[in-house]
Formats: sequence, C-alpha cells, structure tokens
Amino acid sequence: MNYVIHYKGGKIKKEGRGLSFFYFSPNSSIVSIPVQSNDFQFVFNETTKDYQEVTLQGQVTYKIENPKQLAETLDFTVNKKKQYLKNDYEKIQQRIINEAQTASASIIQRLSLKEALRKLEDIETEIFNNVQKSKTVQMLGLEILSVNVLGVTPNPEMARALEAQMRESLQKEADQAIYERRNFAVEQERMIKESELNTEIAVEEKQKQIVEKKMETDVVKQQNEQQLKEMEMTSNISLEEQKKELIDIQVTNEKKEADVKEYVLNANLKPYKELDWKTLMAISNTGNDPSNNIALAFRELAENADKIGNLNISPELLDSIVRSKS
Repeated sequence: MNYVIHYKGGKIKKEGRGLSFFYFSPNSSIVSIPVQSNDFQFVFNETTKDYQEVTLQGQVTYKIENPKQLAETLDFTVNKKKQYLKNDYEKIQQRIINEAQTASASIIQRLSLKEALRKLEDIETEIFNNVQKSKTVQMLGLEILSVNVLGVTPNPEMARALEAQMRESLQKEADQAIYERRNFAVEQERMIKESELNTEIAVEEKQKQIVEKKMETDVVKQQNEQQLKEMEMTSNISLEEQKKELIDIQVTNEKKEADVKEYVLNANLKPYKELDWKTLMAISNTGNDPSNNIALAFRELAENADKIGNLNISPELLDSIVRSKS
C-alpha cells in the first residue's frame, strides 16, 4: 500500500507501488508514501450568524492520489529501518483540517443557530466541495473521499434554552392538539344536537302537516255537514211550503165547501124564514105527536103569561111527556 521512489545521485532510479529491490544507502534515498485511505476527526468551534457559539464535529476521509507530486512537496524519506526522517505525514492532516475549518466557518457564519442545527447535510456537502476544490489539496495531490459532519452542538446554556424553547413549542403543539381535539368533539356534539334539532323540527313539521290535514278534513266535513243541513233545511222548507200550499188549498176548498153548504142551507131555509112559528110547528107536527102539541101549548102559555093568573101542571102530565120522548 506504499508508493516507493528510489533516488540515486539525485535522480529517480525506480518508482512504483509494492517495489522490492536492493540499494546502496550511502548514495541512495528512499521515499515511501502510503496511498491507502486515511480518516481523521476534527472539532471546530464556530460562531453562527446570530452570534451563537457552536461546536462542529466531523470526520474527513482522504487518500493520496498523486504520490510523486506529494513527494515533491513534503519529505517522506525513510531510513533503513523504514522510519520517516521527518514527520511531514501529520502536515497533510493539518492542512486538510485548515481547509475544512475555513469551509465550515464560511457556511456556519451564514446560518442561524437553528439552521445550523438542522442543516447538517448541507454543511457537510459544502465542506466537502470546498476542501476538494482547494488549491492546497490539489497541490498536495490528494483526493478527498468524504466529509461527514457528525453533529453541531451549541453551548450547554444555549442547549438548555433551546430545549426549553422546544419543550414550550411541543407543549404548545400538544395544547393545540388538545384544543383541536376538544374543538372537534364540540363540533361533533354541535352537529349531533343540530341533527337532533332538525329531526325534532321535521317531526314537528310533519305533525303540523298532519294537524293541518286533519283540520282541512274537519273543515271539509263541517262544510259537507253544513251543506247537508242546508239541503235538509231547504228540503224541509220546501216540504213545509208544499204543506202550507196544501193546507191553503184545503182551507180554500173547505171554505168553498162551507160556502156551498151555507148557500144550500140558506136556499133550503129561505122559504121558512118568513113563516110563523106556529105554522112551522104545525108543519113539523105532521105525525100528530102529542108532545109537539103540548110544547106548542106551553109556547102559547108563555106568550100570554101576563094574562094568566094561576097555572097548574100535574106531575103526571110532565111524566108522560118525558116518557114519550124516551
């Protein structure tokens, strides 16, 4: 995993990965550059747009893409024990850290605290692009494989304040949810009551229609009864008028009949009107009834009573008269 360069007399004699060779150390120098990928973590303290301190933690993964170019910039010479004569390998990480910190400061300063806490993916993407395109990384012949932002953490006091704010916000959301649930329950209850009221109104309306229909039926029935009574009364009046006319006719006829009888009677009695009663008695006594004669005698006595002093009538005479009549 190392790229080896063999310098002899100041010139490159051999180079490549995984080489095995003999060399004469007094006039040779060996450069060994590890080309495997490497990881290192970083922790940056930055300030957000709203002047809040945050701690940015992350990790950078890189590898050496151009070992020869890196060998011309840094010293990776090893001794016969494969130990580096200088510790330039650490300079690679420090320079990458510097570029990453510059990139992180650039983006964090454009974000507020809440935005910085939420936009981890945007932060690591911008850090990766800026570090990958930096002149230092290109000059060293490095390739940035990935940048991972593990977290953005505010100071403890601000964290507690944010937690309190978030708790209040969540509590408000909970209260809002409770309010909405209660409001929904009230709305449902209102709808139920409104439905019940509409049902009662419909029932009342139906009952009203039934009562109106019954009243209309009663009115029609009363009208029919009134018409029937009027017809019966008219019929009775007509019958009474007919009876009256009949009675008038009967009275007229009886009156005419009485007039006829009177006329007949007067006509029959007219010859006897001027006759003397004595003559009438004589005519009526055609059968020589003794009682009639006695009655005639009493009549004459009565007419001449002033001339009679005493008159004696025996009981036998009266008894005989009464017996003859019976």
